[in-house]
Amino acid sequence: MDTIVGMRTFEAVVVAGSFTQAAGRLDVSPQLVSKYVNQIESRLGVRLLNRSTRHLSLTEAGRIYYERCRQLLADFDKMESIVSQSIVKVQGKLRISAPMSFGTMHLTCAIAKFMTLQPEISIDLVLDDRKVDIIGEGFDLAIRIGTLQESSLVARKLAPVRMVVCGAPDYFERLGVPETPAQLADHDCLQYDYWSEQGQWSFERNGEIQHVAIKGTFSANNGNALRVAAIAGRGIIFQPTFIVGEDIQAGRLQKVLSDYRLQEVNVYAVYPHRQYLSAKVRTFVDYLTDYFSPTQWGSSNLTTPHQAA
Repeated sequence: MDTIVGMRTFEAVVVAGSFTQAAGRLDVSPQLVSKYVNQIESRLGVRLLNRSTRHLSLTEAGRIYYERCRQLLADFDKMESIVSQSIVKVQGKLRISAPMSFGTMHLTCAIAKFMTLQPEISIDLVLDDRKVDIIGEGFDLAIRIGTLQESSLVARKLAPVRMVVCGAPDYFERLGVPETPAQLADHDCLQYDYWSEQGQWSFERNGEIQHVAIKGTFSANNGNALRVAAIAGRGIIFQPTFIVGEDIQAGRLQKVLSDYRLQEVNVYAVYPHRQYLSAKVRTFVDYLTDYFSPTQWGSSNLTTPHQAA
């Protein structure tokens, strides 16, 4: 016998005043009700009810057990209600992991507008370019950029990301503009520590893919740090336009090798489970899908044209 079922059965007997009426309320047989009460008494080693042919009354132990049953069952029902509400009601804390540059330049604005729309949500945003253990580190979801590897996690694509190769105009004045990917061997290429293809950049032209080994004197685990170094004339970078787009438009950086197609990557929302997904996660991911859609965020991702939530 399940303990909760037994407690509910005993409570029903006390409220109804008889096994038969309790059985009717629970839609079970009187024999099963009597069996459950007997099992509780046997397990506890005390008599809970004084029985006669016409009347039931609580013993002292029965009264104590009944009062505790009422409180425990009320707490249990409240707990289940709270948990169930988390599936349907948008409330509570969202713990989110996101890359540093994308988080500061784009995601934080999206989050601020989301919180205005959903006032019962609080946010704990952790910015880190490393790939976190979502489950092990207690995150509700993570924002990831790149080509995802096979895993048990659920990934929802939010937006495509354009990659560009660029550097400062004065750097190219000093060292020349590379006309082909192979000429990058003569240049200082600044490297992103978390890039999936360490030590090489990939280019495609006329259906032919070239993997070019690159080298440089500066590397960093953050794209914005590489951007600053490139603007200072330190070398050439391979970065997404959501980081360098405004600098290209302003002339601080200059695109090169534009005739070549670069590796395609995407922005994803990644979370542990699809089934029984909480309302706060489901609503937030739906919101981000709309927020970063091409019509909202901009198909070129060169700037931040987003004007509305």
